[in-house]
Amino acid sequence: MSKIKPSKGAPYARILGVGGYRPTRVVPNEVILEKIDSSDEWIRSRSGIETRHWASDEETVAAMSIEASGKAIADAGISAQQIGAVIVSTVTHFKQTPAVATEIADKLGTARAAAFDISAGCAGFGYGLTLAKGLIVEGSAEYVLVIGVERLSDLTDLEDRATAFLFGDGAGAVVVGPSKEPAIGPTVWGSEGDKSETIKQTVPWTDYRSGEVERFPAITQEGQAVFRWAVFEMAKVAKEALDAAGLDPADLDVFIPHQANERIIDSMVKTLKLPESVTVARDIRTTGNTSAASIPLAMERLLATGEAKSGDTALVIGFGAGLVYAATVVTLP
Repeated sequence: MSKIKPSKGAPYARILGVGGYRPTRVVPNEVILEKIDSSDEWIRSRSGIETRHWASDEETVAAMSIEASGKAIADAGISAQQIGAVIVSTVTHFKQTPAVATEIADKLGTARAAAFDISAGCAGFGYGLTLAKGLIVEGSAEYVLVIGVERLSDLTDLEDRATAFLFGDGAGAVVVGPSKEPAIGPTVWGSEGDKSETIKQTVPWTDYRSGEVERFPAITQEGQAVFRWAVFEMAKVAKEALDAAGLDPADLDVFIPHQANERIIDSMVKTLKLPESVTVARDIRTTGNTSAASIPLAMERLLATGEAKSGDTALVIGFGAGLVYAATVVTLP
């Protein structure tokens, strides 16, 4: 018989607060068109993107995360010292070690919270949220800070007509804490590594360091292959997440998909047969694709504008490089 005491975590977990940070510089499509042969109408019709935010030198991954996290902690009504773990999802923190989460935890004033980074691309927020829920229910932390943050402008090839217009910068954060009732549903997640070549970094860092290539690495993707995968496969995953939560599309108040492309969003809404009463996040139009920051930024904006309200039931789904995905149903803070 085991001598280990059973854990004493909360029965359930929920999102208690949300915060976001968008860099001050707003970049319209006209700036992108300086380097590629395209048009504003083409970019809008293909992606829905009108503007995006690009970070300055001072708006680092850590700095943006701290701003977003401060808002989330205040929104949750707790102090930074109550945070037991900090999880940061990012692919644009360019120091292999230490994890940027440790710097963020320290500067926020946590009481030596556990801190680590994860790399799960555009599904990173869903991965982090799932880990946070597990920590709280297991009893390893009472409150967990989950951050999605990117400076994708650092990995954008402005001469690549297929991707130059897609990416933006920003940070979104949520505080996850104990709940007496279910407020984060089961996560449907996974990976399809056989498709990893469809979204990838152009070359490894070592090729750039050794001088084998002169151009700094960037993100590239096979647009049509990614579009087909997202439209057909991710709608199935979204439906699985609804089924796992015991809900039908009509039970939803809000749909917050990864803000990758507005045509993908429209196709998923149609395939899922979401009622017109369901509010659909379309932060893509003015924020662009911010990868791991996408879902929390969209969530924060919906709540700030009143398009969504506290207590609403929302389906969230992230998908991207890997190819990885994660979907779940949450109660909004």
